[in-house]
Amino acid sequence: MKNTITLFLFLLAAFFLFSFLMRSQAKTKQVPPLVKNTSLMNTTNGELEVATFGAGCFWCVEAIFDELKGVESVVSGFSGGKVKNPTYKEVISGRTGHAEVTQIKYDPNVITFSELLEVFWSTHDPTTLNRQGNDVGTQYRSAIFYHNAEQKELAQFYLKQLQEQKVFDRPIVTEIVAFEAFYEAENYHQDYFALNPNQGYCRVVIAPKVEKFRKVFKEKLKTSN
Repeated sequence: MKNTITLFLFLLAAFFLFSFLMRSQAKTKQVPPLVKNTSLMNTTNGELEVATFGAGCFWCVEAIFDELKGVESVVSGFSGGKVKNPTYKEVISGRTGHAEVTQIKYDPNVITFSELLEVFWSTHDPTTLNRQGNDVGTQYRSAIFYHNAEQKELAQFYLKQLQEQKVFDRPIVTEIVAFEAFYEAENYHQDYFALNPNQGYCRVVIAPKVEKFRKVFKEKLKTSN
């Protein structure tokens, strides 16, 4: 009898965990590419450039951008707050003002900032304020931390285009703010999905998102999947 009750409680807990993780998957929608505008063409001097995005849990965002051709590195960390060198525990408390972000170094001759924006807006829900699925708090906000005037102009122009075309059913709440500082997260957060594919959150939340991303952006991937 005791073993039966224990098994029942275990199965019940597993059910609620699975339900929680399923609900935590944010709804996403493929967005159209940025309409070409000669005044907004990407310029490059042949060097790697940097983009910083917040789109919910950085484990998810890192897993996606790391697979794109032209992306040289993706690092998980924190931006947008006022506390220097915050820890993950401090950030998830919501008291530091930081967002979980990924900082991306990319070759603009291979992939443009506009293309990165297309992936960014297609792989998370930019209409939920301070939330992605069941990940709730200002640390999970949708944000673009621009590094120069060109990135700012491109992000604002793309956002306006998405709003005018009513791509999303609700208003987009993505912040477009100037980059100030980036603080790298602890080592165990780096390459988290690649190193922990069987972890519950990775299997139920990240894996389906990555699979969908691979199908939509298969021509932009480093390798065929």
